[in-house]
Amino acid sequence: MELLQLMDSAVRLATPLLLAALAGLYSERSGIFDIGLEGKMLIAAFTAGAFSAVAGMPVSEGGWGWTYGMAWFGLFTAIIASVLLSLIHGFASITLRGNQLISGVAVNFFAAGTTVLIGQEWFRAGGQTPSLRGAQRFESITLPFADAVSGVPVLGPIYADLISGHNILVYIAILSVPLTWWILFRTRFGLRLRAVGENPGAVDTAGISVVKQRYAAVIIAGVLCGFAGAYLSLGTSAAGFVKDMSAGKGFIALAALIFAKWQPRGVLFAALLFGFLEAIGNKYQSVDIGAFVIPVQFMQALPYILTVVILAGFVGKAIPPKAGGEPYVKER
Repeated sequence: MELLQLMDSAVRLATPLLLAALAGLYSERSGIFDIGLEGKMLIAAFTAGAFSAVAGMPVSEGGWGWTYGMAWFGLFTAIIASVLLSLIHGFASITLRGNQLISGVAVNFFAAGTTVLIGQEWFRAGGQTPSLRGAQRFESITLPFADAVSGVPVLGPIYADLISGHNILVYIAILSVPLTWWILFRTRFGLRLRAVGENPGAVDTAGISVVKQRYAAVIIAGVLCGFAGAYLSLGTSAAGFVKDMSAGKGFIALAALIFAKWQPRGVLFAALLFGFLEAIGNKYQSVDIGAFVIPVQFMQALPYILTVVILAGFVGKAIPPKAGGEPYVKER
């Protein structure tokens, strides 16, 4: 039962990592490195929390007085905000042919500062939004027959406690994995997207616009980061936005993407691995192994330690798309 609880927590913690890593997958498969995943998640989390809060606040308190649909409205605004940042990154990287890493870092700084500034001006609560309740956030969903089969040995608890009981964004994240695989490896769009990341010159020679393909990729990345950020503020126990709530998850998602070698199924495994390590750190604040006690700080740092290990190259050689990070200049 304890293992099942850890796995359930791992799924919840892995959801924003999975969505952000898939966002990076689309972008980097097209040849655009996206260090700005962290910033887009953060701006999406703030936008979702802020608009959901305002929409559900009474008119007498300066809100709009909505009684339903606030969470969905927050998700919509989160996607819009994230896509706008993606387009800025795309404009700097694709149209202006700027340094993609610097552009991504700029996105992160912009999001970190803007969310606090606007949040303080809007809510006067140190950059935080008010707590979200009811329809202002996404509630857990009980799948069909979950209660009826919960007593069945082994399979019952797995279905009732592990598979059932998550909010809609968790299921969207999981379904995004096979959808991404199908788009990238079974559609003409996916073939062109991968080709642009490997050899944009050949794609251009074939009469396919490299610019359009790369912009499409960064827009998809923006949408997925919007879902990831909205999950942080509307789909977790935090129930609202707090300063810097993405807490490095965008960078962990990049590490998961490298660990997965830019493959959708590998991204799912890597995200769950990071989520499981974070779940262990949250549950076991300190571990006594007899000779000494492993401190709580080490347990909480497990996902970040694994990130460093992965980026140091201890998981085997990960080869990114050949044209990744390089602006394309059309030959005349």
